[in-house]
Amino acid sequence: MCPSALLSVERLSKRFGAFAALDGLSLELAPGEILGLVGPNGSGKTTAINVISGVYTADSGTIRLEGRPVGNLPIHRRTRLGINRTFQVPKPFKALTVAENLEVAAVHSNAGREDIARHLDLLDLSPLADRQALTLNSAQQKRLDLARAMITRPRLLLVDELGAGLNPAELTRMAQMLQEIARSGVALLVVEHLLGFLRVLTSRVVVMDAGREIFEGSLEAAAKDSRVIDVFFGH
Repeated sequence: MCPSALLSVERLSKRFGAFAALDGLSLELAPGEILGLVGPNGSGKTTAINVISGVYTADSGTIRLEGRPVGNLPIHRRTRLGINRTFQVPKPFKALTVAENLEVAAVHSNAGREDIARHLDLLDLSPLADRQALTLNSAQQKRLDLARAMITRPRLLLVDELGAGLNPAELTRMAQMLQEIARSGVALLVVEHLLGFLRVLTSRVVVMDAGREIFEGSLEAAAKDSRVIDVFFGH
């Protein structure tokens, strides 16, 4: 394990019956770093986020945050230690306003009104603060989902398919927001199918197939790797 790693995942495995969703996955992530997690459908990317965040418990392997094992902790304990996530399909409290959604999430971090206002600004949500969440479009709901995660003051943010459904201008702005979050010292593990969007965010990716890591390095190197080419095109 690298001494400077914020997140260290070692030989993580998770099965659902006979299906191995994760099969010995290992990766590390430093503070302020953005790591892309890519692979074909069913490769285990979202399962990895679910296990790291505590939605599922790993069958074997270790998850460490700054060297501390967290794999047996419930979700709320991991959140208090600084692990949070977004969802591919946002799940806001639809009857509440945008600001009220952040107020509910802020309970986990004792964030005050100034923190809420700052995160509304950071995610371009200030003009929508008094709008009910159910009136937001898809891009706005994704920003609200990101704001709700950020208001808990995470040190590790797990981002699941945030670019899906966004138009080019929205993708550009979302990339800027994620980069600004990383510059504040938050580590980001980003699951993404849109490789152009991911290329703007980071130069380092882990490529998965059948629950295993088959490549780690730059996107440019991944595009030339025979194992990656076979996974994406050979099948």
